[in-house]
Amino acid sequence: MKCVSNGTRIVPLLLLLLLITASGYAQNETRRFQHAYESIDEFAGEHMRQAGTPGMAIAVTSRDSLLRVSTYGFADLESKVSVSPECLFQIGSISKSFTAIALLQMREKGNFDPLAPVTAYLPWFKLSSGHGPITAHHLLSHTSGLPRDRDDIPSSLFSAVAVRERELGFIPGTRFSYSNVGYQILGYLLERIAGRAYGEIIRTQILEPLGMIRSEPVITHETRKRMAVAYVRLYDDRPPHSSMQLVRANWFEYGAGDGSITATPQDLASYIRMLLNRGRCPQGRILSEESFSLLTQRILPDSTSEGETWYGYGLQVQRVKGHTQISHSGSMVGYSSRIIGDLHDGLGVCVFMNGPGKPDVVASFALKTMQAELKGEKVPAVPETETPARVANAVDYKGIYLDAKGKRLKIVAKGEALSLIHQNQQILLERIHKDRFVVNHPNFTLFPLQFERNDSGIVTEVAYGPDWYVNERYNGLHDFDYPPEWESYTGHYRTSNPWLNNFRIIIRKGKLYLVLSQSPREVELIEIKPGVFRIGTEPSGERLSFDTVLNNRALRSNYSGVDFFRTFTP
Repeated sequence: MKCVSNGTRIVPLLLLLLLITASGYAQNETRRFQHAYESIDEFAGEHMRQAGTPGMAIAVTSRDSLLRVSTYGFADLESKVSVSPECLFQIGSISKSFTAIALLQMREKGNFDPLAPVTAYLPWFKLSSGHGPITAHHLLSHTSGLPRDRDDIPSSLFSAVAVRERELGFIPGTRFSYSNVGYQILGYLLERIAGRAYGEIIRTQILEPLGMIRSEPVITHETRKRMAVAYVRLYDDRPPHSSMQLVRANWFEYGAGDGSITATPQDLASYIRMLLNRGRCPQGRILSEESFSLLTQRILPDSTSEGETWYGYGLQVQRVKGHTQISHSGSMVGYSSRIIGDLHDGLGVCVFMNGPGKPDVVASFALKTMQAELKGEKVPAVPETETPARVANAVDYKGIYLDAKGKRLKIVAKGEALSLIHQNQQILLERIHKDRFVVNHPNFTLFPLQFERNDSGIVTEVAYGPDWYVNERYNGLHDFDYPPEWESYTGHYRTSNPWLNNFRIIIRKGKLYLVLSQSPREVELIEIKPGVFRIGTEPSGERLSFDTVLNNRALRSNYSGVDFFRTFTP
């Protein structure tokens, strides 16, 4: 079935005529969970409206059977083709658990030892490290010390070979640091052991036994015909704002072991059922009980998540109110997804989106709602929509802020509305995260307004990129030293990387920052030798360097092996 029509015209954000198609699976269960389904539908529709999500699909399953597939919105905004249960979505990093399972299957046959050095299977895998060998266990658990990505060369063996040019950020096994390239290496290791292509292995060892007949193990031009169209914001170099239109995302084929699978909601629900059954499926076992224990083992805490959370092999595991939950998110260009399952209650959810939105938020709400209905408890109410322009603590931020030259920013609060007074205009601020806000004005589009609090929790500072302002309550330093050569590094850099294609370098308060525009996020750079920086204050394998200085401007920056070049835009 062709899920969407092919079109190339840039489309505006026309949302939301919300189209819902609820498929009639397990009719006896439909009545049982009717209140939960109504609540999930309401929450999904409101989330799409707020986030500007073109289309969404949600599948809910028990340990025994598929309970429901619901689809919302559009698979193609231009032609107004609705999302259907047959639509394929790219599941991104959820694919990592498939790679891990395929390797554990090889272990059961005696062909793979996670604790053996990677070089035992890939002799070309060399690293300039004095820390001892990297094992497959390190790669599977994101504890190798390798950098996160090498996305300028997607789905190429060279991306794995090229890590020998990098330095490890820490002793393998001592820290958790997410690495996509680590799972790319594992995909090639799997091919070497099995003597077959990665896609063929995943199809025959996982997809077919689970009846995932509509899903595809690698992303090709043929696969595209059945996919929901992916959308991104028009501007890739600034924080997203609700007014930004959507455009079609860049397309590319992908076949590496960290994120190459596409699935329908019903198919991915079959995969979740296997996990809820600890490796069992109607056709037998995909994994032994021992292998499932390895898949979900407690290795190191996941420092990027809250609560009692750890990462096993390709899955995140968390203890929630005495229950063990397994989950993983996935992100590709224009697609995002989430799976979550409760091993105690035997319920699982998967969520797909083909544009902006937070599938983890929707999946968590759906699971909690289903759990409440299962236990005969009151279904949680759909939370009140958090309108970005509504700032309950607006009074925290109001006041006059001055920079070192006397330039001022005036922030006013009226009720739960926060505004910037600029050029005799009152511009409403929209919250994007805690103390960060976006301003819909041409002079304030590139960075968020980022407020800072003192030790007593009182707002005393605000920054807009490199510009820094303080109010009368600020009593800290005003002058900061930094090496003069840092000035040559500041600016805007671009490359053709489909994921991270641009960033800015700024100096503020004597520190050098990498600004990742779309997150939006600032990461401090720590100089480890002249012109070479570690990205972030914590040990990691991520490095940023600068070279080719002309007219006091570095023309090239290298981000963990990927070259970026100074561009003409600010």
